[in-house]
Amino acid sequence: MNLHSQSILLVEDNDDDADLAVMAFRRAKLANPLVRVRDGAEALDYLFGRGQHADKSAIDLPAVVLLDMKLPKLNGVEVLKAIRADERTKRLPVVILTSSNEDRDRLGAYDHFANSYVLKPVDYDQFVAAALQLGLYWMVLNVPPPQPG
Repeated sequence: MNLHSQSILLVEDNDDDADLAVMAFRRAKLANPLVRVRDGAEALDYLFGRGQHADKSAIDLPAVVLLDMKLPKLNGVEVLKAIRADERTKRLPVVILTSSNEDRDRLGAYDHFANSYVLKPVDYDQFVAAALQLGLYWMVLNVPPPQPG
């Protein structure tokens, strides 16, 4: 699959943060579509092609998941556990993109095999710079695992 056609899944309940992320990724000129879901349950529905996302193929996975920690319904660690527990998604790159710098959250993320933990910059220009770096790394430099055959 062409990495430029794969989506980036943004799991973010805060509209202002989501809008900032969308603007930052546009400004960073990432060609990949950005799909936003608003809570942990919807993130899993999207990934596994169920609920309101039942029309989406469960094998059509995003290139990377940008996952907030503080989410309604299921928090970031619960989403990460479910992703890592399923054969289809266990190797899916998951980057925690959050404002939480709590030790408990960082440990929970890494204990459940988050690929990275990034603090959301508060400043717009710093956020754009971080989005550019994340996009370049995950969409251009990172070599994903082979698809199961």
